[in-house]
Amino acid sequence: MEITGHSKIMFVLADPVDHVRASAVLNAYFSGIGEDVATSPLAVLPQDLGTVVNAIRLMGNVVGFGVTIPHKVAIMQLLDDVTDRAGMIGAVNFVRRCQDGRLVGDNLDAPGFLAGLSAHGFSAAGKRVLQLGAGGAGRATALAVAQAGAAELRISNRDQARGHALAVAVQALFPATQVSAGPAAAEAFDLIVNTTPLGMKAADAMPVDISNITSSTVVYDIIVNPPVTRLMDAARARGTVTIGGKAMLDAQMALVATFIKR
Repeated sequence: MEITGHSKIMFVLADPVDHVRASAVLNAYFSGIGEDVATSPLAVLPQDLGTVVNAIRLMGNVVGFGVTIPHKVAIMQLLDDVTDRAGMIGAVNFVRRCQDGRLVGDNLDAPGFLAGLSAHGFSAAGKRVLQLGAGGAGRATALAVAQAGAAELRISNRDQARGHALAVAVQALFPATQVSAGPAAAEAFDLIVNTTPLGMKAADAMPVDISNITSSTVVYDIIVNPPVTRLMDAARARGTVTIGGKAMLDAQMALVATFIKR
């Protein structure tokens, strides 16, 4: 990839950045469609997020940036506007920089998540879903699952109050889905979704005990790097279908290209 003064620049804001794969996927996608766009991760501490965002406003060749752990929620108060979808989710994962420096946020996690499911021949409609985590990505996946018509959604989060708050919010928006929060036995569900960071490091604990699940369960871990987490590896040993985070990320590429051109 040759980066020149004509190239459009994107960033991915994260802390830490060693797990970030979105920049590589975005670069490959834009190269494949003949777009002169270059993307790079930026290591941004939470306390420096406002300073970095204000600096990006002044960078005329920057067309936007991705946002990942731990900034997806905090970024919202630093933007000029967000889409209705991002407002409903309460988190942003891509931001468009307008020519005048205004910043508009969207959340493409939800449609990307559902597209990843669909690509593996699976739908959340009518299913019992256990979601691990209630952070920025977890808000998106929970709303996507309920919007897709899941029969039941159980949110298990280390901070139980946060998990309960998300369950209440999703239930209010999608009353047809039975939404609750708290610990749960994995074997009682058709689909298990990990939205926590547990699995990014080899020494991480398992986010849930799956020793009793059957081969009919689907395990979807939205972590991108490593491509096969401990959770996925253990699930495969049980004979289950597993989906990694790259499926969700790949599905967002066309959405990102359309979003930054508006």
